[in-house]
Amino acid sequence: MKKVLLLLFLVCMSCMEDTKNDDPILFALSADSEKIQNVMQHLDAHEIQIMVTDAEGTNFSFQVNDSAYFYPASSVKFPVALAALEKVNRIPTITSETAFMVEGDSVQTTIRKEVQKIFAVSDNEAYNRLFEFLGKEEIHNQLKEKGFYPSQIVHRLSTRDAANLHTKTVTFNKKDSILYFQPSMRSRPIIPLTLEKTQKGNGFYRNDSLITKPMDFSKKNYLPISTLHELMKRLHRAEKYDPKAQFNLTESDREFLLKIMHETPKKQGFTDSEYYDSYVKFFMFGDTKEAMPEHIKIYNKVGYAYGYLTDCAHIVDTKNDISFTITATIHVNKNQIFNDDTYEYDEIGIPFLAELGRQVHQFYLNKNHKL
Repeated sequence: MKKVLLLLFLVCMSCMEDTKNDDPILFALSADSEKIQNVMQHLDAHEIQIMVTDAEGTNFSFQVNDSAYFYPASSVKFPVALAALEKVNRIPTITSETAFMVEGDSVQTTIRKEVQKIFAVSDNEAYNRLFEFLGKEEIHNQLKEKGFYPSQIVHRLSTRDAANLHTKTVTFNKKDSILYFQPSMRSRPIIPLTLEKTQKGNGFYRNDSLITKPMDFSKKNYLPISTLHELMKRLHRAEKYDPKAQFNLTESDREFLLKIMHETPKKQGFTDSEYYDSYVKFFMFGDTKEAMPEHIKIYNKVGYAYGYLTDCAHIVDTKNDISFTITATIHVNKNQIFNDDTYEYDEIGIPFLAELGRQVHQFYLNKNHKL
């Protein structure tokens, strides 16, 4: 009997080893790395979800559950930027480079400039300006028509009255001429998605007071990693999808978008010392402020708030002929209190995502060497 059990154990171990060798996510999560194993030892607490798609289009996933809520933070800026570029393309009198101004704002800008700020430094005001231009219904309808579901983008970021149903007026002009005027729009309330785990934690701060009950996330933005991952895949594998399932961008806007998605903040003119190369790139390089190598291009969008860290990226290594799409989210809020600014981003979250990216890259590097 003992011999039979030993044989079964060895067979199981062999199967796991074979699976690890075939699956980039399992390869990464079984790595002998403290940054990975610190998370794996407390898997339930960190709510991790991971997706990877290789260059041939093969998909891999770990704990992906579209119904299990997590806060997507600034990752929602990704589809909003695409939706804004599509909308401006439908209006014949303006382009993504036409100057515009939002009611009550002091900044005259362009759609391209705001999209650039979203990807270069994850600017919240840039997102809010595009939100005013689009409105909730436009965002919702564009995503639904293209099959990006479930999704729930219903509020602005880091501003008062973030969920206001009314948008501000938006004026596009050239010198003294108004080329396009968009009046204030009232969006119908979006029916919240039916999701699991929208009541989070043991308490939260409101106006400096601790409320000792779970925080309700049911009416906040939501974008599952499957939707983010699909957005990135369609952008980089456009030829494999029906045009109706993609955002309708001009070729010029698409080239501009891909350029700003991978360039570092410094290359895009954001020279403040806080904007190091990996400022908004968690995978592979998020845990270092050193310069990123030129042969690795990371087209991505991150988000972090309320202890949730998310990154969605298409990574290309031109030196080693490697490319893959990777999306992941992790929660780091040990004390289970929200709005106290006590989250383990730098200690656990970013190191995990950085090492995850490195290990998946190593998986494909090993695979290339075997060939």
